Amino acid sequence: MSAGTEGGSTSEARARLLDTATRIFYAEGIHSVGVDRIIAEAQVTRATLYRHFRGKEELILSYLHQADRGIRGQVAAVRAQGLPAADAVRAVSRSIAEGIRSAGFRGCAFLNAAAEYPDPAHPVHRAVLAHRQWFLETAIQLLEDAGCAPADAAGRHFVMLRDGAMAAGCLSDPAPVCETFLHGVEGILRTGASASPEPDTPVTLPT
Repeated sequence: MSAGTEGGSTSEARARLLDTATRIFYAEGIHSVGVDRIIAEAQVTRATLYRHFRGKEELILSYLHQADRGIRGQVAAVRAQGLPAADAVRAVSRSIAEGIRSAGFRGCAFLNAAAEYPDPAHPVHRAVLAHRQWFLETAIQLLEDAGCAPADAAGRHFVMLRDGAMAAGCLSDPAPVCETFLHGVEGILRTGASASPEPDTPVTLPT
């Protein structure tokens, strides 16, 4: 089959496959969706799918990689604004809240994937852990820049608040969930800043 068939170039066919898989995996779960359905809804042939992806597992990993890039892009966009450090934390938090309030929200794609692939040695589980490690390190750095100490504890607190908000946001009214999440972030900023050690001051010795 030539690159131009199926309504566009091979790169367009790959994007269509990945977009279709992303939509269905996120909305309905990974294990419940077979490659035949993805092929049918993407309007490509089986040969085209296997030309771009070695199998369903590689398609899943590409789905998670695309989600990872999207979140990294949101954080990078906030950092590019040059906001004061605490306001950067708030902006990242608001982007999380906006996602929770968005139509079709079904929780965290990575936590959902980990629930379906609990084996720590599985490539999908490892991809989830890699993303979450990056997110934790990013949260720690953002909070450290905002003057929170100890920043590692503040970062873990932030991630747990975010995880809880994402779990609750697809089970109940997301508005109060997001309000609680953002209020919790303010608490982290206040507590972390007040716990920061005072800068060393010179000691005047008696003469």
